[in-house]
Amino acid sequence: MTTKVKKLKALLGFHGTSDADLLKQLHSVHEGMNGNPKFPAPPVDMTIFKSGIDLFNTLVTDAEDGGRKAKSAKNKQREVMIKQVTLLGHYVEAACDDDLATFNTSGFVAAPTSRTPPEPLPPASIEWIDRGPAAGQVVVKVKGLPKAISYDLHYGVVANAGTPPAAWTTLTLPGSKKVTISNLTPGATYAFEVRAMGRLGYTNWSDPMTFICG
Repeated sequence: MTTKVKKLKALLGFHGTSDADLLKQLHSVHEGMNGNPKFPAPPVDMTIFKSGIDLFNTLVTDAEDGGRKAKSAKNKQREVMIKQVTLLGHYVEAACDDDLATFNTSGFVAAPTSRTPPEPLPPASIEWIDRGPAAGQVVVKVKGLPKAISYDLHYGVVANAGTPPAAWTTLTLPGSKKVTISNLTPGATYAFEVRAMGRLGYTNWSDPMTFICG
């Protein structure tokens, strides 16, 4: 049986990285690849790469004063360095022969080779409830949960304090934006609960919140 070797990939998404973190990564790559016999033919000359890093470092400091010209020059050099380090990253991916020990000498960070299994969602909850724009309306805002697919909001009239509604009405919400519920009975007390749907199924229903409809 042949074991399939997973392709090593470098973490290269630098456009959302801060200037400080980008500089740190650039220095790490230069230190790892400069004169490294495992990567003898980089697509960017290491002397040019180091000069670019030094220029970028200077421009980052100049841009801290807030001048438009300085910021423009810094951003332009930032793009140059991102292009160069991305070329180097792809070269390392190809030249390391999927050997992690060799890859790690480059100064790049390897992307995870296994997928993170889904985790249960945290408990769902209602963020707030308020009166609607008209009589018999209530506005409900559920708390958004990262990685939630949808939400179920149900509500019902509370006949006696401390007891759950005899019947529930359920709404399925595609997201956590506020929703206006209409055709309620003014003066009646309603209980509201929410649950979230994730990749592993539903959360439990939240603790009930009660509200008197206006």
